[in-house]
Amino acid sequence: MDKIYDLIIIGGGPAGLSAAVYAERAKLDMILLEKAPVSGGQVLNTYEVDNYLGLPGINGFDLGMKFKEHAEKLGVTFKDGDVVSIDVKGDVKSIVTDKETYKAKSVIIATGAAHRKLGVPGEEELSGMGVSYCATCDGAFFKGREVAVVGGGDVAVEDAIFLARLCEKVYVIHRRDEFRAAKTLVESLKQCPNVEIIWDSVVEEIKGEDEVQAVSLKNVKTGENSEVELQGVFVAVGMLPNTSAFAGGPIDLDATGYIKAGEDCATNVAGVFAAGDVRTKSLRQIVTAVADGANAVTSVEKYLM
Repeated sequence: MDKIYDLIIIGGGPAGLSAAVYAERAKLDMILLEKAPVSGGQVLNTYEVDNYLGLPGINGFDLGMKFKEHAEKLGVTFKDGDVVSIDVKGDVKSIVTDKETYKAKSVIIATGAAHRKLGVPGEEELSGMGVSYCATCDGAFFKGREVAVVGGGDVAVEDAIFLARLCEKVYVIHRRDEFRAAKTLVESLKQCPNVEIIWDSVVEEIKGEDEVQAVSLKNVKTGENSEVELQGVFVAVGMLPNTSAFAGGPIDLDATGYIKAGEDCATNVAGVFAAGDVRTKSLRQIVTAVADGANAVTSVEKYLM
C-alpha cells in the first residue's frame, strides 16, 4: 500500500522551506519535493539582500543556504523530482513527478515563478552568449564591457546598479517614461555615472554571431528605430508563475497564471494551499514568501483537524 503523508510541499524556495520548518515543528508527516539541484529558489541568484530583517546586506546564495540548513537541522525530508501532474480532487492527493508518485492528505504548492522573456529575434539563439536573465550570476563575465538592462521594475534597476560597478557602460532600456521601481533604487541608479537610460523604447532584435553585438530599438512614441552596440543584454521584465503542471485542473488560476489564494494560502480545492510567489498577491518578496509558508502550514493544520 502506498504511503500517505500528512503533507507534501512542492518547491524548495523561501516559501517551501519556511513551510517545511513549520510543518516539521508541528510534527506533521511530510516531505518536500524539489526539482532544482540546490534548494533556495530565486534568492540564490540575488547578489545582495538588504531588506530581510536582521540580516542586512547578506548574499542571496548564503541566505538560501541558511534557509535550507535550518530545514535540514529540524529533520525535513527532501525528495528530488519535477512535478508532471497532480490529482487533488479527493481526500488523498496524488503528486506525479518524473521519478515517482507520492500521496498526501494535503499539499502546499510553493513552485515560485520564472523569468519572463522578451520574445524577440536573437534572444533564444544568443541565450548564454550575451543574453542573460541573472545579472548577479553572469555580470562578472562582462567586466569592463558595455551592456543593457531591459526593464523598469525593482529587479531591473537593482541589476543596473550592480552592473554599473563592473561594466564600462550600462544602458537601461524601458518602454515607459518613468520607472516602476522603488524611489530609493531609482535615486541610487541616477548616481551611477556610467548609466544611460533609454526611455520609451523596446528591443526589436538582439543581434550577433555567436555572441551579442548590438540591439535594435524602437521608440514606442515616435516610431524611430535605432541601434546600440554592446556585448550583453540582461532581461528583467518580470516573472511568470511556475504553474504549468496545474493548468487546466481544478485549482483556480488568475488571468496571468498565478494560483488564486488569499493570506491563509487556501485555494478553491480543499486541502490544497499555495504559498510564495506562485500565488496571487500584491507584494512578492522573500519576507512575504516566508510568511506564506507559516500561514500555509497553519491552514494545513486546521484542515487536517
